[in-house]
Amino acid sequence: MKTFMGKFEPENRQWYLIDAKGKTLGRIATQIAVLLRGKNKPTFTPNVDTGAFVVVINAKDVRLTGNKLEQKHYYRHSGYIGGIKAVSAKEMLEKFPERVITHAVKGMLPKNRLSNRIITKLKVYAGEEHPHKAQNPIKVEV
Repeated sequence: MKTFMGKFEPENRQWYLIDAKGKTLGRIATQIAVLLRGKNKPTFTPNVDTGAFVVVINAKDVRLTGNKLEQKHYYRHSGYIGGIKAVSAKEMLEKFPERVITHAVKGMLPKNRLSNRIITKLKVYAGEEHPHKAQNPIKVEV
């Protein structure tokens, strides 16, 4: 019995649509990461990008449990001494709700070059509208 090795087939990709309204951030991010990597398929291969495209709408309505809105911070550094900046999750959700979901999903992907290619297949939108209607995405309940 031979081991199956998946092939990179960009033309055979599926599109999925996820509505984040009222959903918990961590629970929705795990489902998105599974779809992006292709772990839900029998042809999953860890070193090949066999995943699908994922479109997330209503990112501004995602929920954080407990006191995470005030206590969770997103950090970035400019590279200069004393150049660290911290933004609370509440501020980030108000200004850039797309980045909250993207950051959570990126943390659940493997830390290698393949993850940089995988994260480009994630399309996150703050509102209800998205420009990917032509791809006929399949609605996924999380």
